[in-house]
Amino acid sequence: MSMLKGGNVPVPAPAVRVELGWQPAPGAPDVDASALLLVSGRVRDDADFVFYNQPAHASGAVRHEGKRPAGGAMTDTLGVDLAAVEPAVDTVVLAASADGGSFGAVPGLYVRVLDAGSGAELARFDSQDAGTETAFVLGELYRRQGGWKFRAVGQGYATGLAGLATDFGISVADGPAPAPQPPVAPPIAPPPEAPVPPLPTGQPVASIPPPPGQTAPAPAPAPVRLTKVTLTKDAPVVSLTKQGGTSGAMRVNLNWSAGGAGKRLGKKFGRKAMEALGARGALLPPSGDLDLDLCALYELTDGTAGVVHPLAQAFGDLHTPPYIQLDRDDRTGAVATGENLTINLDHQARFRRILIFVTIYSGARSFEGLDATVTLQPQHGAPVEFTLDACTVPATVCALALITHTGGELVVQREARYLVPAPGVSPQRTVDHAYGWGLNWSPASK
Repeated sequence: MSMLKGGNVPVPAPAVRVELGWQPAPGAPDVDASALLLVSGRVRDDADFVFYNQPAHASGAVRHEGKRPAGGAMTDTLGVDLAAVEPAVDTVVLAASADGGSFGAVPGLYVRVLDAGSGAELARFDSQDAGTETAFVLGELYRRQGGWKFRAVGQGYATGLAGLATDFGISVADGPAPAPQPPVAPPIAPPPEAPVPPLPTGQPVASIPPPPGQTAPAPAPAPVRLTKVTLTKDAPVVSLTKQGGTSGAMRVNLNWSAGGAGKRLGKKFGRKAMEALGARGALLPPSGDLDLDLCALYELTDGTAGVVHPLAQAFGDLHTPPYIQLDRDDRTGAVATGENLTINLDHQARFRRILIFVTIYSGARSFEGLDATVTLQPQHGAPVEFTLDACTVPATVCALALITHTGGELVVQREARYLVPAPGVSPQRTVDHAYGWGLNWSPASK
């Protein structure tokens, strides 16, 4: 049952997921969730603001876990480990901001608090009186007598996320980040004696971990930047160079919700049609545990080409070619983790092209019914995000994004292109042929 504005309820769970939800509609703006950690009504510094450009608090207690479409609705989720919130923090403000319009045009806006362990709903507040507001404090988690409670707030702002953040003490930068000077790439170093450990599972990239034996310099503080880029069919391209995103680490994340993926395809295309696909993913029956693999084809300026994927442990490397690394093989599609790979943009001058793609390893015969969101999060510059269109063909591979050097700029192009393997052809070879990579392929497995 939805709470009334001003109402409060106890939160007995040690960790919660805060789900911001709404119904996408023609002309409606995009919506983003954020959180502010307060001490006596103010942030201590800009690090106490968690949102799409700063997706994790230094304490690890609050994380922006990302968007995902589900059943015709859209959600943006925050993870809050209440047991790990620093003792000085007395309130976690839960906010929403509208990108490209006001909340009066956003139907079905709500926030709900779920037990992170059981998934049980602990509290829900439906916003029903929005008008010209472009930001909202929908609720807050606050300490009371040694425990935590949730309060439904519903306070609107006409000044957007910048105005809301500033009101709590955040320093907000004006305009896009300046483009840094392109780094001079050093000569290719020999591989390190010990393998570079993968990034922590599900952690957002704040910086590239230094090679063994070197210490990373402390980054200088900078005002928070609120810009972001959403790619669509009508606007599928963005220049990372113009956004200032040509150095540091870029984290690529795929989040998905399996829904009915693959289960309806057998009825639609028939058993014989599915068997004719011939690829390993297509031959497996729907199991309810959809296993997708995020992969990357790369080509460097010296002609070196290859693939980064979890098959045959080809996870790549950040500090030596190909300067791309898959952090792990996630088999759940959970919001908090999904599939992630990192691209070292300090070596972007050596990239000729990179194709990010995803394959079905098991659990479904196609992407039909799959809801997925792709986010590219540069260390510098605005994040780039887009959702996949509905799949209407028996595809087991989807090209997501193509990164190229075009006209002296590093450019990201939304592909969202479903491909159907020919009989006996793997998804990897299929995407290779479609984009003319020309690699020699051999059988491999996890």
